[in-house]
Amino acid sequence: MKILNFGSLNMDYVYEVDHFVEPGETMSSNGLFVNCGGKGLNQSIAAVKAGNLVYHAGFVGKGGEALAAKLGENHVDVSLLMDTTENCGHAIIQVDKHGQNCILLYGGTNQLYTKEYISETLDKFGNEGLVLLQNETNLVGYMIEESHKRGLKIAFNAAPMNEKVLKYPLELLDWLIVNEVEGRQIAGCEKDEEILPVLKHKYPKGNILLTLGSRGAICYSKGETYKIGCHQVEVVDTTAAGDTFSGYFLYGILNGESIPDSLLLATTASALAIGKKGASDSVPLKEEVDHVLKENKLGSLAVEKID
Repeated sequence: MKILNFGSLNMDYVYEVDHFVEPGETMSSNGLFVNCGGKGLNQSIAAVKAGNLVYHAGFVGKGGEALAAKLGENHVDVSLLMDTTENCGHAIIQVDKHGQNCILLYGGTNQLYTKEYISETLDKFGNEGLVLLQNETNLVGYMIEESHKRGLKIAFNAAPMNEKVLKYPLELLDWLIVNEVEGRQIAGCEKDEEILPVLKHKYPKGNILLTLGSRGAICYSKGETYKIGCHQVEVVDTTAAGDTFSGYFLYGILNGESIPDSLLLATTASALAIGKKGASDSVPLKEEVDHVLKENKLGSLAVEKID
């Protein structure tokens, strides 16, 4: 099944630091890497590397010429992209010595979507496939409504989380993808164990993928709930780990794989991604993930069905 990603495009400025900068602190970094990124770009490339056919829609602005090139190099269809003279989106990313990150975003061209462009793009894409969305662009609610009207499947990754998400028609989604922080905010709860019960009640017709970082992930789909842990690997950079997970998980469910097999595929791909520096460049190819699974190189990992 083909995927249309209304996806953010950012130039990432990644600084290696001993610890995240605190208020009032001036600190020298240990290194700087400039990468092509944005949750949209990362998820498009992850989805393609997993084996999906992906069309990326969005705007390429000043300073972001390398972004379209990066998508093209990775065999993402860029025929729906639009050029603009506005400044491209960018991100300032700190990565500490433990591989954890914190990110400051500038929206730039990711905030230039219009209803006309969205509708025209959906018309070109057709009425079969899945629309992939993140919260780094404007008019996400309109994207959801228009995609639903056309009978398209919709997956939304509620990151970065803000108050706008609570106003989106999330009940129209086929897949809501959240981490524990985003899940607590949407559910309006304080404990992680409360997230899934609340979201299942609020959106009974949808499917929910809840990622829990080093604790694995939980998936609710068609009345059944599955839980998986994570592989114990050395953490180098977690920047695109969640995007890798999403891209591979979507490949599984769109190509007839079971929820347990899709979770295992996504978890293994994500484990390989955090062992490398960078964002989209750290996403492994499908044949690499398949080889790791076949040879059991990371050890066995069970998927548990829970009540």
